[in-house]
Amino acid sequence: MADTIMLTDHEAIRSWAASRAGFPAIVDVSPETGTQAMLRLVFGQHAYQDQDQAERPANAGGYELVEWDEWFKLFDERQLALVVAKDEPGRREQFHEFVRCPA
Repeated sequence: MADTIMLTDHEAIRSWAASRAGFPAIVDVSPETGTQAMLRLVFGQHAYQDQDQAERPANAGGYELVEWDEWFKLFDERQLALVVAKDEPGRREQFHEFVRCPA
């Protein structure tokens, strides 16, 4: 894996995601709706949400695209950072992972 950098600045994260057609999303991974949200970034075609989907419980799996403000609220509450591959000329890596901010 190429060198990585750690992002915590909201604008830097938005810019990184936007340059890769990425959007903020939340996955509810709990047995009860709305109790345990997991942050995600989704890219390209995966960011398209078909409005004609069958109705399903909110916690039935999958993800929900959200506004950046909502996403960053959870990001900050959990004291997270986004680790991404350093940009290289001619490449746009989508590699990313969430880690706890170092103390």
